Amino acid sequence: MNTKSLSFVALLLPILALLPLPIALADGQMAPVAASSNPTAIIDALTPGTGLAEVQRLAQQGSAEAQNRLGWMYDNGQGIAQDSKQAVYWFRKAAEQGLAKAQTNLGIEYAHGTGVPQDYKQAMYWYQKAAEQGYDDAQVKMGTLYANGQGVAQDYKQAMYWYQKAAAQGNADAQYGIGTMYQAGQGVAQDYKQAFYWYQKAAEQGQAMAENNLGAFYGLGTEGVAQDKTKAAYWYSKSAMQGYAVAQKNLENLYATPDSDGGSTYVRPVHNHRR
Repeated sequence: MNTKSLSFVALLLPILALLPLPIALADGQMAPVAASSNPTAIIDALTPGTGLAEVQRLAQQGSAEAQNRLGWMYDNGQGIAQDSKQAVYWFRKAAEQGLAKAQTNLGIEYAHGTGVPQDYKQAMYWYQKAAEQGYDDAQVKMGTLYANGQGVAQDYKQAMYWYQKAAAQGNADAQYGIGTMYQAGQGVAQDYKQAFYWYQKAAEQGQAMAENNLGAFYGLGTEGVAQDKTKAAYWYSKSAMQGYAVAQKNLENLYATPDSDGGSTYVRPVHNHRR
């Protein structure tokens, strides 16, 4: 077993996104990852193509879905001038009606300090409301706050609990998060085979950081995984094509020297808004 390059870097959750020999370390920013497709329980007249005027009308009438959508539009400057405070206002209106993805979005704003002062306790408060409704994105974010000790006492077992809840729904970020816990031995006994298993599940859904770490496992020839530079290059390439800088550097290192194994690093799952 070759473990000489397996040094693990625990990074705090970045504020802007929410993530050896030789090794490209993550710089505190996280590459975008695919959002989950968890549906909401609230259905109204809003469709993906609904225009701004109609979204505003429905939001004013009290539609939680429209309020959340309007918040997303303000947050991203989509069809309207970007305004983080207005985004928070509309996310809150929807969150107070119990819409899980709006509660999650409001939590993200508090975690980032966007439109409101940064407040991880408030972020946790809103994530928990959504997580308790079974909303997988919020469950992942709760897990990340527990893993990093942000807004709560650091608790790896709680982090694993919430990652597992979301992973059971097929959430790729949660699957990746479980992999990081097994890789580092946080909340569970260190187990590279289990880390590989969960990275593979996430990577098969296109999770960029998991793809990178699969590449590292193949490059290293870690416990239970035969060294295979061709597979390492394959997974580094898939991650690199999504713009993940760590994988781009690892791929460069893999090709630069014949005996290089690339590298490995991990960060916690990302915080992305949901429309």
